Amino acid sequence: MEEFLERFGQPTWLPFSVISGRLLLAAVLGSIVGMEREWRDRPAGLRTHILVCLATAAIAILTIEITHVDAFAGQEIRIDPIRLVEATTAGVAFLAAGLIFFAKGEVQGLTTGAGMWLAGAIGLAVGLGFWQIALLATVLAVIVLALLQTIMIKVDKKD
Repeated sequence: MEEFLERFGQPTWLPFSVISGRLLLAAVLGSIVGMEREWRDRPAGLRTHILVCLATAAIAILTIEITHVDAFAGQEIRIDPIRLVEATTAGVAFLAAGLIFFAKGEVQGLTTGAGMWLAGAIGLAVGLGFWQIALLATVLAVIVLALLQTIMIKVDKKD
C-alpha cells in the first residue's frame, strides 16, 4: 500500500503555490471576459469562459510538468510548444463553432465564439507563466467587447 501511495501522486516541478496562482488567475481573467457575454445574455457566458480559460491553463501547466517527470529522465524529449497551441486552439475552436449559427438571415454567435477562443489563449498564457500577456489580452477584450459596443450603439442612434 505504501508503494501505491508513493507512486499515486507525482511531485510537481513548479511549486504548488505557483500552479494554484496561475489557475486562479486564469479563472479570474476568464470570468472578466465571460462577464460581458453573461451581461449581454449570450449563449456562452461566465461559466463557459471560466472553464475554457481554466482548462487551457491546466493543459499548459501539465505540459510544463510532464517535461520534468522523472520517468522520462535520461530520455531525449523534444518539446514542441506549437503542438500545445494547435491542440488547444482546435479544441476551443470546436466548442466555439458550435455557438455560431444562422438565424433570421443573420449569422449569430461569432463574437461569443471569438471570446471563447480568446479565453483559451488567455488560459494558455497564464498557464505558461505569461501573465502580463494574459492581463493585457483581457483588458483589450473588455475594451473591444464592452466599450466598442457602447460606442457602436451611440453611433447607430445618431443615424
